[in-house]
Amino acid sequence: MLHEAWAALQGPADDPRTLEVTGGAGAGGLAAPLAGPLATGELAVASAGAALLAAAELAEARGGARPVVAVDAAHVAVAFTSERHVRVDGGSAGAAMDPLSAFLPTADGWIRLHGNYPHHRAAVLRALGHPVDGAAGVPALVAARPGVALEDAVVAAGGCAAALRDPASWLAGDQGAALEGRGLLDFEPGVPRVTPPLSAPPSGATAAQPAAGLRILDLTRVIAGPVGTRVLAALGAQVLRVDAPLHAELPLQWLDTGPGKRSAHLQLRSRPDRERLHRLLDDTDVLITGYRPGSLDPFGLSPDVLAEKHPHLCTVSLSAWGDSGPWRGRRGFDSLVQSATGIASVASADGGVTPGVLPAQALDHGTGYLIAAAALRALTLRAREQRASHARVALARTAMWLLQHGDAVARSAPELPPAASFSTAPASPLGVVTVVRPPGTLDGEPLGWSAGPVVPGSDAPYWH
Repeated sequence: MLHEAWAALQGPADDPRTLEVTGGAGAGGLAAPLAGPLATGELAVASAGAALLAAAELAEARGGARPVVAVDAAHVAVAFTSERHVRVDGGSAGAAMDPLSAFLPTADGWIRLHGNYPHHRAAVLRALGHPVDGAAGVPALVAARPGVALEDAVVAAGGCAAALRDPASWLAGDQGAALEGRGLLDFEPGVPRVTPPLSAPPSGATAAQPAAGLRILDLTRVIAGPVGTRVLAALGAQVLRVDAPLHAELPLQWLDTGPGKRSAHLQLRSRPDRERLHRLLDDTDVLITGYRPGSLDPFGLSPDVLAEKHPHLCTVSLSAWGDSGPWRGRRGFDSLVQSATGIASVASADGGVTPGVLPAQALDHGTGYLIAAAALRALTLRAREQRASHARVALARTAMWLLQHGDAVARSAPELPPAASFSTAPASPLGVVTVVRPPGTLDGEPLGWSAGPVVPGSDAPYWH
C-alpha cells in the first residue's frame, strides 16, 4: 500500500528511500491494533509513511542530507484515533458524535445519518417532517422510509446521510462508477515556470522540520483536512487556518487538530476580507481546501483564477465524494462514506445483519496524511523544477483503495496501546490540552509542535 500511495503521488519509482516500521504486533499486520476485515492498520502505516517519505524528499530538495525515516506502527494506530484521547485539564474534551449521528434501520435496510453540526441536524429533522417529539421520534420515521429515498430527501434538505450499500452496489451506482479507475488521488505536477525559489530551512530547524519557513494556508474543516495541516505543522511549516467567524468548529475537533497552527477569521462574502485572503495567497506556498468542489469558486478560488493570480501557488483540494460524478456537490463525512461505499457492510460483525464500522475514522486520518504527502511532494517539485503542482483527494477514493485490500479473514484485534505513551501537552491558552503527538522520526528526531491549539480567530490574517 505504501508503494501504491507513493506511485499515486508520482514519487520517483527508482528512489531507494525506505521506511523503517517498528511496533508491529503478531501476524495480523504491522498495525494490528487497527484490525478487522479490511487493511485499516496497513492503510494507516502506508499513508503516514508516505507523508514521512515526502518530508524526507523535501529535506533533500531544500539542500539537506537525506534523513532516515522511521515510524512506530502502534503510535500510528493511536494517532489514527487521536480524537478519542484529547483531554483538557485532565478531563473530557467533549463528545465526538451527536446521538443522531448513527445507523438506523429503514424499510429496506439501513441508513447512516449525520447530525454533529446544528444545521445538519436540523436538515435531518426537516427531511423527516419535523417529528413532534424531536430526535426521540426519528427511529420510527426512518423505519418507515426506504433508505435511498430518505438519503435523497435528507440531501435535498441540505443535510447529510448515506444509505448502506455493499461494495458491488456502490460500484454499480453512478458515483461509484464515476470514481472507479480514477486511482487513489490526482497529482498534477504542472508546467515549469518562474516561481520564487524555496529557500533552505531557517537556522535552528531540526531534522524533523524540513518544512520550516514554508507557509500553508488551511481552508479546511472537520477532520481530514485539519489532520493534513496538523502533520505539516509538526514538520515545521507555518500553518494559518482561516474560518468564517460564525461557523464554529466542534470543540473536540478544534483541540485535536489545532496544535501548531494559528487561526484567523475571514468572511469571504465580504470584499475586504476576500482581498485580505488574496494578499495572503501572494505569500503562501500551499493552499489546502476542504470544501465541496466549486463552492469556493465565487470567492476567486477556482483553479483558473488561482493559476492566473497566484501562479507560484501549489494546491491540494479535498472533497468527500470526489470532483466528478453526480455526488460531487454532496456534503459528506467519514462515517457516511463508510456506509455508501460498502465498508460498513464488509465490516459487519454479524454477517451483514447490522452495519459495522472501522476501528478508527481511517478515511479521515488516512486522507489527511495523503494531503500532507501531496503538499510535501508539490513543494519538492517547486524546489527542484519550479513547478506549481495541484492535487485532489477524496474520502471516497481512499475508501475504494481500502476496499481493494480487504480479505475474507478478519485480522486479530488486540487493544490499542496506552495513549499516554504517545501523548504531549504543548502550551495552549485553552488550558492543559493533552493530545497524541505526531508519529514518526527523521534522523531519529521526533516530530512535534511548538504550541498547542489557540483560541479560534485569535490571530490576524497575516504571515509572520
